[in-house]
Amino acid sequence: MTTPQRPLRRRVELLLLVLVYGAYSGGRLLARGDADLAVGHGLAVLRVEGLLGLDLERPLNRLFSHEGLLGIPADFFYASLHYLATPAVLLWLYHRRAAHYRDARRWLVASTLLGLAGFALLPTCPPRLLDGAYGFTDTMARFSAYGWWGAEASAPRGLGALTNQYAAMPSLHVGWALWCGVLLWRHARRPLVRALGATYPAATAVVVMGTANHYFLDAVAGAAVMGAGLLLARRWGAGPDGPGRREPVRFRRKSTIVSGGWDTSARELLPAQRPAPDDDTAAAAR
Repeated sequence: MTTPQRPLRRRVELLLLVLVYGAYSGGRLLARGDADLAVGHGLAVLRVEGLLGLDLERPLNRLFSHEGLLGIPADFFYASLHYLATPAVLLWLYHRRAAHYRDARRWLVASTLLGLAGFALLPTCPPRLLDGAYGFTDTMARFSAYGWWGAEASAPRGLGALTNQYAAMPSLHVGWALWCGVLLWRHARRPLVRALGATYPAATAVVVMGTANHYFLDAVAGAAVMGAGLLLARRWGAGPDGPGRREPVRFRRKSTIVSGGWDTSARELLPAQRPAPDDDTAAAAR
């Protein structure tokens, strides 16, 4: 039997989410890191991918940068859904699946904090900011005339300096998309919504590589961060107010009455326990 949870309060929940988003945005800025160090990390990621045969971002970026019918929608996808889909899923859980809201919120918060730690410890230059000799094209800059973003980042035009452009590892675009996808797949009832939840993380991974904003290993790290965040959130939720705490199971000892309800003296044996008398004893008793 689980302990009852405290009722959700809208103002408290809204304030908490604003604080989390503020920590996410502010943490990215504080973890800018050294440009040379970030470039070195980015090239190291490319080398590892080359050795493993996992450098998928280069052919995807080549395709997206040459085909505007792919590159422009991908840029809109990258610049908007990351900030719209996640709050929308949170609100849907809050209003329609309240029993699962707290666990989902803990998972998102724990994973985001782990991602911020990754930005601070491993500043990484995205492919789009590497030297042109490496063969990457910044599709956001190339197609910036079609959107609200500038040539520096996915932020609104003129605000690129307010973002940390070396926060490529891990990809929280992929991580948050995976969070949305898992929750929609598990808790949505309509097959179409569940199908969208299943395709959203995969589409996000393709988009972040095709726009040259992330490496393939960034996407893998984003998924790993969500996995670690889920484990951390489960431990967090096992506290006094969490769903993991359960009442101890207590067993009653069964009463085995073998005397039919009659009391016996301390050393008295029951009839079934008494030894059978021999012939001499039986004759003397007669």
